[in-house]
Amino acid sequence: MSTIRPIVLSIAGFDPSGGAGVLADCKTFESLKTYGLAVLTANTLQTADRFITITWQNLESVETSLSCMLNSYEIKAIKIGITPSYDYVYSLAKHIKKVDPNIKIVWDPVLKSTTNFAFVASPSHYTLYELLEYIDLITPNINEIQALVRGCNDPIEKAKALSLYTTVLLKGGHHQTALGLDYLIENQNIVYLPPTVHKVYEKHGSGCVLSAAISAELAKGLSMKQACYNGKLYVEKFLQSTPSLLGYHDI
Repeated sequence: MSTIRPIVLSIAGFDPSGGAGVLADCKTFESLKTYGLAVLTANTLQTADRFITITWQNLESVETSLSCMLNSYEIKAIKIGITPSYDYVYSLAKHIKKVDPNIKIVWDPVLKSTTNFAFVASPSHYTLYELLEYIDLITPNINEIQALVRGCNDPIEKAKALSLYTTVLLKGGHHQTALGLDYLIENQNIVYLPPTVHKVYEKHGSGCVLSAAISAELAKGLSMKQACYNGKLYVEKFLQSTPSLLGYHDI
């Protein structure tokens, strides 16, 4: 017997390798028994190990596509990926919450690709704190939190400072001493999410997959803590799926 699946929207770039961006997000949504929609912020030419070119979509056209999806479907959660600026994210997030304040927004603040291509050249810290008012979860890695928040060099303290504005999932995939330990932080209170496996393979787009998985779980009505825990389990299976940089989602 068929059932109606929750609808999740990815606002992100197109990666022809399928490892990251909207293709990876929609594979994740489908695998987690939700229905995926997509709006493109950029068209990229890249492979699993090379970034070649990017063409950004102007904000007006993205907002037109976004409005069409919001007015046509009952969207439960939205994941936002690569964008050219914080102002761009701010406009999108504000637009979403104006239409439906109950939609959960997960922002994966991708500042650089895994091949070191910079997406957001000069982050505006003032705009960052304004836009976080509309974000339900931000998912920076260790390197990204250093760029997002000024001040001390301790990434956990930076994430705690950011958690005064929104819930933060600080990803530990780049941590030097606690590899794979994630920190879910809300109002400076930390929930530790340790790795459940110890042998994984590096993957192109693993951050995209994690934020998409969390978005799918939030769309099902799970709590933030449970959604992040389930998302972590999903991405660990994804990281184990192949020894190559491109992983499988039928896991």
